[in-house]
Amino acid sequence: MKQKIVFATGNEGKMREVRMILKDVDAELLSMKEAGIKVDIVEDGTTFEENAIIKAKAVAKQIDAIVLADDSGLEVDYLNKEPGIYSSRYMGEDTSYEIKNREIIHRLEGVEDAKRTARFVSAIAAVVPGREEVFTVRGIVEGQIGYEIKGENGFGYDPIFYLPEYGCTSAEIPPEKKNEISHRGKALREMKALLEKENILR
Repeated sequence: MKQKIVFATGNEGKMREVRMILKDVDAELLSMKEAGIKVDIVEDGTTFEENAIIKAKAVAKQIDAIVLADDSGLEVDYLNKEPGIYSSRYMGEDTSYEIKNREIIHRLEGVEDAKRTARFVSAIAAVVPGREEVFTVRGIVEGQIGYEIKGENGFGYDPIFYLPEYGCTSAEIPPEKKNEISHRGKALREMKALLEKENILR
């Protein structure tokens, strides 16, 4: 019987990325919605890892399957690493990323390139049926905050996250390339390798 992996998210953009990155995994990959899971999760951890574990454990209680959860966000050095773990809730739960992105650019007005450093962080947790240990990995991609919103690919903070080595924002590079270099891509590939090493992914 094919293995099931439930990814603890309701974010379709994130789910699209996950499917692309894990396309060669021989398992049925489901979102919470597809798995029929509705659960209110209070993310009250103080790190990306803690929040990923909280999410993975909450979903794992609802289904007998491998559960992966990620907590990811943007750290802007000039803003004392804000929005950080509050990236999705920054400026309020229902505030659009267009508004959030404009606000971050506004707060960095007049700040020189050297001080616009930022990174995307993704921590992924895995809860496996019959295993007590919760596995966690972290992926990071370094960049800068751009001066304007640019690009149609990606989602969230991608249009303001400038990658100097590519000369464009994360939202301007093709999805395949983005998944190669992104924080989530790095973390998911590391998690896949870890679960294969542990003989969890067959």
